[in-house]
Amino acid sequence: MTTTFILQGDTLDPRVGSFRVPPAVLTVFDTLSVMLWVPLYDRAVVPLARRLTGHRRGFTQLGRMGVGFVILTVAMLAAGTLEVARRRVVARHGTYTGEDGAGYVPMSIFWQVPQYVVVGAAEVFTFIGQMEFFYDQAPDAMRNVCSGLSSAAFALGNYASSALVAVVVRAMTRGGRPGWIPDDINDGHLDYFFWLLAMLCIGNFSVYLLVARWYTYKKTAD
Repeated sequence: MTTTFILQGDTLDPRVGSFRVPPAVLTVFDTLSVMLWVPLYDRAVVPLARRLTGHRRGFTQLGRMGVGFVILTVAMLAAGTLEVARRRVVARHGTYTGEDGAGYVPMSIFWQVPQYVVVGAAEVFTFIGQMEFFYDQAPDAMRNVCSGLSSAAFALGNYASSALVAVVVRAMTRGGRPGWIPDDINDGHLDYFFWLLAMLCIGNFSVYLLVARWYTYKKTAD
């Protein structure tokens, strides 16, 4: 996901006055979003959710992770929508050549900020919810091991993401086609890849709901 965001940003106008913003720098908005959402979650989201659900924490741990999955789907939809808009700008206005010789779309790179912010919100709900779940619900003697499963799941997700990109590239470049993610994404359809990720997020969330309904929480002290 982060790689495709950078690929997308690498074609957008990076100029801020005389300064050029490297696409990878925008990942800082993911971090800033997490820093913003952590206190906002405790101060605003939890009290509101507590009034609506009656749960002392606002959300159950599984409920918090579920909200994170939904927000991540929104992030993929935002990225796909930006890509559609980017392609329309390319079709209407073409690209310009920067001082570094690269071709850029006349569209500010800061249009990517919303999708990074939404991803940060998803991380607050999903990853922190996972850590809480594994710590509270694990047997007392296995808390450290089970807490590590959260990081292991994240690592496995990165491997799965790389495998997905490889499969998509291989499948979509048959017959001499440029595919969805060519070297020059102006010739591809990166938006299709974001739609695919959104559909996978929806499928993942649907399966998650089925499994979460079967789960019985371990009783813990308040």
